Amino acid sequence: MHVAVDFRLRRFDFFSIIELMTERSYLGEFELMILLAAIHLGEEAYGVPISRELERHRGRDVSVGSVYAALERLESKGLVTSSLGDPTPERGGKAKRYFRLTKAGLRQVRETRRVLSELWRVIPDLRLEAQPES
Repeated sequence: MHVAVDFRLRRFDFFSIIELMTERSYLGEFELMILLAAIHLGEEAYGVPISRELERHRGRDVSVGSVYAALERLESKGLVTSSLGDPTPERGGKAKRYFRLTKAGLRQVRETRRVLSELWRVIPDLRLEAQPES
């Protein structure tokens, strides 16, 4: 079964939004989800709990390696900072690396939310019509 979606944006609205997007740096979907999970987890935001939080909401596996790779990108962009906790015996003496959003990171999350909300606002009601299979 194929589903057709009718996306009729007014030309002006669409190009206005695209123009705004080129003026700023926007988060990718995975980066945004990681930042939202880190906000939700607060003081317990490190790789494994972030990965589990994303798995819980997405309904599919999320590798811890991909989470840490994204966190490192976010840190290099100045959107998160990290700090090492105390070493723990259950981790073989290794310390956990905790992540926290910076002011710039929080601003970026808010801006991404604003733009996505605006995009959804200008899209007319989605009309899903089942199309016969070819």
